[in-house]
Amino acid sequence: MSIKSYKDLKVYSLSYSLAMELFYVSANFPKEEMYSLSNQIRNSSRSVSSNIAEGWAKRRYKNIFKRHLVDAIGSACETIVWLNFALDCKYINSDIYSKLSESYNEVGKMLNGLLENWQTY
Repeated sequence: MSIKSYKDLKVYSLSYSLAMELFYVSANFPKEEMYSLSNQIRNSSRSVSSNIAEGWAKRRYKNIFKRHLVDAIGSACETIVWLNFALDCKYINSDIYSKLSESYNEVGKMLNGLLENWQTY
């Protein structure tokens, strides 16, 4: 399959789906978390796919493209930290935590693969 857009990247599709899932999960957090944990976890999860898209738009500039991929990796790791807080605060159960954190680890692996092999896309 030819990749013509960032939307054709599996890592983009997965990260976008995860961000949407986290949006709905975080809607169940207590109201007092609206401007803290809820906002932080939503922003970091959205940052993954938005950095992929922005990097893709600038991919003719190797260093800029790679910087956005590194930023996306960082945002995926940040999201896992917020998931840790959500689990420890008992806002999510261990099944949701495991599924989401494993998925974000997978996103990180995919992004690292893209970072190493960016020229083949």
